[in-house]
Amino acid sequence: MTQSPTDCNSPSSRRFRIEADSLGEMQVPAEALWGAQTQRAVENFPISGLTLPHCFIRALAHIKRACAQANAELGYLSPTLADAIVKACDEVIAGELDRHFPIDVFQTGSGTSTNMNVNEVLARRAGQLLSGSSGHPHPNDHVNMSQSSNDVIPTAIHVALTLALRERLFPALQALEAALGEKAREFDPVVKTGRTHLQDATPIRMGQVFGGFQAQAQQSLARAERALSALRPLALGGTAVGTGVNCPVGFPERAIAHLNAAFETEFVEAADHVEANAARDALVEVSGLLKTVAVSLHKVANDIRWMGSGPRNGLGELRLPAVQPGSSIMPGKVNPVLAEALIMVCAQVIGFDAANTLAGLGGAFELNLMMPLLAHNTLTAVELLANATTVFTERCVAGLEVDAEVCRTSVRRNLALATALAPALGYARSAEIAKEAGASGRTVRDVALAWEVLPVAELDALLDPLRMTEPGLLEPDKPDPAL
Repeated sequence: MTQSPTDCNSPSSRRFRIEADSLGEMQVPAEALWGAQTQRAVENFPISGLTLPHCFIRALAHIKRACAQANAELGYLSPTLADAIVKACDEVIAGELDRHFPIDVFQTGSGTSTNMNVNEVLARRAGQLLSGSSGHPHPNDHVNMSQSSNDVIPTAIHVALTLALRERLFPALQALEAALGEKAREFDPVVKTGRTHLQDATPIRMGQVFGGFQAQAQQSLARAERALSALRPLALGGTAVGTGVNCPVGFPERAIAHLNAAFETEFVEAADHVEANAARDALVEVSGLLKTVAVSLHKVANDIRWMGSGPRNGLGELRLPAVQPGSSIMPGKVNPVLAEALIMVCAQVIGFDAANTLAGLGGAFELNLMMPLLAHNTLTAVELLANATTVFTERCVAGLEVDAEVCRTSVRRNLALATALAPALGYARSAEIAKEAGASGRTVRDVALAWEVLPVAELDALLDPLRMTEPGLLEPDKPDPAL
């Protein structure tokens, strides 16, 4: 059975070994691959129980792998050590060592604790793979060679976010766009009452409504894709403060080339390493784009929820799939739970963006000090949006049905149909007809017929709800509204 991240540090563990760092010795669980610095972080930050997600650790391992390869190619790391580090990285990337990354999100603001956690795990695992052969990998001297937490952690966030967007959010939004487009085509013949200010407005086809939703999904995808441009420059090579101290010339280009080969990406070295180390403006931009996606998805989910309200005393224009009983006390009640789940996710992502904005303000001189929070919030936002969008698409949108009779009935009773009379009768006269229809409980057509304001054929043509869903005016002779 796979151990949880806390298994290696459980109080029930009876076996320890002694590890040392620059502050002294520490007791570390014997089965743990980490060392003294990780153990200090475990003990210093028992705050939330939240750890950085596997996709971030995976990205960090890919970076360590690329760095080992680049250092070996430049002659600074022996091929034997480099090969062992690469193999250890492969195990981390595959998720085989997940239990050895126990550090809380709320830790040192540079993410140094997580960087050293990865360095220590890779060094020890690489040492095990070498099995006593010449050389023993050191977490700082070998795994962290040519690097600093200050350039590696922001690089890892950019890489992890790029992969998460590409692998998780893009497909989810594409599937939603396709499902909404299918419903737009299916529902297009049905005319319903439009609504503005939560009041009845002129008619609109249900297909047009879903076409608008489809456009929102398309624009959300475009916004998510724009995030890739912001994430393209990598801080790798800036080391401690952006000057590149202890980084060999040519190292960043080689390491980034290995990353691009692994992912088929187009990452580039940051144009200015001081900015790339000190500011997290790109992540604030990405967070804002994710927030906008959340706002857009909220609109879609909330409108579908309202149009499906009822079934007898709400709008009832849509029938949502019944996926689970809705009440513990009311038999037969079914709620729009998938729309509600997506709406809650959108609220959480918007909340993350507020925190990310504050985290972006966390840059002090040559380093931002809220990077683990930015990593957690942005990556979690992508994952939540992807998951919620997927289930909403598959278990709600795909099974939506339109109640055409409910839509037709509401359109017949719609007082806003009087809008179509304004070009022929003028605004004031049309308003009188609408007011009389509302006061008497009759339809706009019934009042207009009774008042004999227009010939029946012209009146029926003007009040045709389907005609009102397209631009243009009725062209027969029109009386001058001023007369």
